[in-house]
Amino acid sequence: MRFVVRRLGFFVVTLWAAVTANFLIPRLMPGNPALAMMSRYRGHINPASLHAIEIAFGVNNHQSLLGAYFSYLGNVVRGRFGVSLTFFPDAVSRDVLQALPWTLALVGVTTILAFLLGTLIGLVAAWRRGGILDSVLPPIFVITSAFPYFWLAMLAIWLFAIKLGWLPQSGGYRITDDVGWTWAFVGDAMRHSILPALTILVTSIGGWILTMRNNTISVLTEDYVRMARAKGLSPWRVMWTYAGRNAILPNLTGFAMSLGFVVSGAILVEFVFNYPGVGWMFLQSVENQDYALMQGLFLMIVIAVLTAILAADAATAMLDPRTRDVR
Repeated sequence: MRFVVRRLGFFVVTLWAAVTANFLIPRLMPGNPALAMMSRYRGHINPASLHAIEIAFGVNNHQSLLGAYFSYLGNVVRGRFGVSLTFFPDAVSRDVLQALPWTLALVGVTTILAFLLGTLIGLVAAWRRGGILDSVLPPIFVITSAFPYFWLAMLAIWLFAIKLGWLPQSGGYRITDDVGWTWAFVGDAMRHSILPALTILVTSIGGWILTMRNNTISVLTEDYVRMARAKGLSPWRVMWTYAGRNAILPNLTGFAMSLGFVVSGAILVEFVFNYPGVGWMFLQSVENQDYALMQGLFLMIVIAVLTAILAADAATAMLDPRTRDVR
């Protein structure tokens, strides 16, 4: 119980600090969203127009900082993050909810797939150390992990889209498609996601392979693994139940962090492929000084990372009861 209370307390305090920083930072900067909107138009700024836009963006220059803070907390609880400057007059929550499924489908699935494949390859490579699998796959994928995202993405576009013409160059779907849950649209969206998914997979799987391989090699020298072998247990049972279960523990926190940052998207990959995800939206918000959209995206990333870490702590406690001991 004390373990759960401590973790929940850490979650609440960290979330409160992130929300407070998210409130203060834009207000310490000069100007406001209304002035940013009007600055797009040259010439004299009409005070009446400026006041109307301030109302639309929820800017209240007569409200105290403390009052504005509690109003902001209430809006956060209700999921109201203001109006987006980039996609005006859309609400921030609406734009984020439109981009989030694209990122979850691309980066989320690819991250999980890279973790599962990398963990499996690393475990088997360590178990059969010096074999063909251990000699070929880990070195190859470790080298590919050193490739920059954008360089590999542009190389994939040149080869598979321009030279061979097998896959589309950019976008999440054809502009002429009707967006909806139809087989034609889903198939076209999956076809558009192959190149960015392949880029993320190739550049991320090597880290999981190398980490799991090294962890497993260390675990194989432990006394409980030797005891399991001495009992005459099958090699597969020793590998999965004794070696794999303990070797994967250090990877869980890293995997949780990766899942948490899934919602931020692979910004470089989404930018190169012009993919309509959260990473591309984040870049647009920075270029347009859209503070409301940046605030909404930042808070969503923080909540996702904290939730993922909390889930990783729970999984670690289930797999290793020693972590639940609180002195």
